[in-house]
Amino acid sequence: MQYDLIIIGSGPGGYVAAIRAGQLGMKTAIIERYNALGGTCLNVGCIPSKALLDSSEHYHAAHEKFAEHGIKIENLGIDMPQMINRKNDVVSQTVKGVQFLMKKNNVDVYYGHGTFSGPNEVKVAMNEGDDQTLTSKHFIIATGSKPITPAMMNYDKKRVITSTEALNIQEVPKNMVIVGGGVIGLELGSVYARLGTEVEVVEFQDRIIPTMDKDCSKELMRALKKTGVKFHLKHKVTDVQGNDTGAKVTFEPKAGGDAKTIDADYCLIAIGRRPYTDNLGLDKAGVNVDERGRIAVGDHLETNVPHIYAIGDVVRGAMLAHKAEEEGVFAVETIAGQKPHVDYNLIPGVVYTWPEVAAVGKTEEEIKAEGIPYKAGKFPFKALGRARASMDIEGMVKVIAHAETDEILGVHMVGPRTADMIAEAVALMEFRASAEDAARMSHAHPTYTEAFKEAALAATGDRALHV
Repeated sequence: MQYDLIIIGSGPGGYVAAIRAGQLGMKTAIIERYNALGGTCLNVGCIPSKALLDSSEHYHAAHEKFAEHGIKIENLGIDMPQMINRKNDVVSQTVKGVQFLMKKNNVDVYYGHGTFSGPNEVKVAMNEGDDQTLTSKHFIIATGSKPITPAMMNYDKKRVITSTEALNIQEVPKNMVIVGGGVIGLELGSVYARLGTEVEVVEFQDRIIPTMDKDCSKELMRALKKTGVKFHLKHKVTDVQGNDTGAKVTFEPKAGGDAKTIDADYCLIAIGRRPYTDNLGLDKAGVNVDERGRIAVGDHLETNVPHIYAIGDVVRGAMLAHKAEEEGVFAVETIAGQKPHVDYNLIPGVVYTWPEVAAVGKTEEEIKAEGIPYKAGKFPFKALGRARASMDIEGMVKVIAHAETDEILGVHMVGPRTADMIAEAVALMEFRASAEDAARMSHAHPTYTEAFKEAALAATGDRALHV
């Protein structure tokens, strides 16, 4: 089969690229090694984790807050198998939606492992039926990433697990150790903490979510501690041993000191992800990778082989589904001869704990390091009427603007529905708005977004109205 474009990998980057290619009239194929489209995000990542996060938040609210709301519940309990089944239903519906979109846009789907046999040819070891040989004018590699599992942690998929297995535990664990205080570990840790699991986090750095603004780290850690999560910062794990009934985790201060050991039902490894380019035949295609195992690309996401592109987790930058989507569209439109654009500084980052964390632009630490004159304004959710009404008073919004031009440089939020609120900041920053612009915009009352307006007022010269 001869195609205009073949995409290897059907995660958010790959399937969105396929849709855009179909819209532009390209004869397109997508290759997926599993029997379900959607990649990590739809099957064992973004979508199922958010389903469990919402379920656990409903339970936690019923357990902790409903009585104060005047709502009485007797015999409150957890049906973990049903919670998992609902999550699976959400995943199934979403995957079927992607399958429909492939048909709608005339994209051929091949379920099997694709391997380059040359710069213009891919052989697909089909999951069912005879193997296929496909040729194309252009290729996009969108094979995503896999969890990093060092040998010393003895990953067994049973008691020493990654996010994949953590999404299918059939009973609430008594206790769990999470190695890594980043986004994935904290999201899944918060799921089980809200269900009643004793969660302990071991983090090598001096704070959680270390790539985000320090104020966000402090606010989120304070909130998670209230749900019972314990933290061991500036510690390194030296050994993990799983057995039939649990896992033993040994760790010690990274500066030196006595080792500690925790026995838990599960140890969740969440120390990052690596690009997944296993057995793709990149050498036969002539595609180069960098020192970190990522596929090296230029400014237009092209590899060193001009007609082969790479996007998402296999290339430089944050490993985010929406970043991959933007890159998928970018690569396809570039192939089509258009002049697309992606501003990587304005791709937001989100942590779907509760309270949620969301940010876009530069952190205060980055701005200081670059010597940029700046001013910052903060507003706490506890001063907001809408937050008090819903009993979601933890967190704050922080707006950082240039001291001379007033242009918004970064927005950092911890609080209710900040994952949705951050889009307003992205939109304003895309048009290089000032803090004054944001402060002058009318925000409906009472809403959570008023916190953004108030923080912008604070950034323009200590003008916040409700503190």
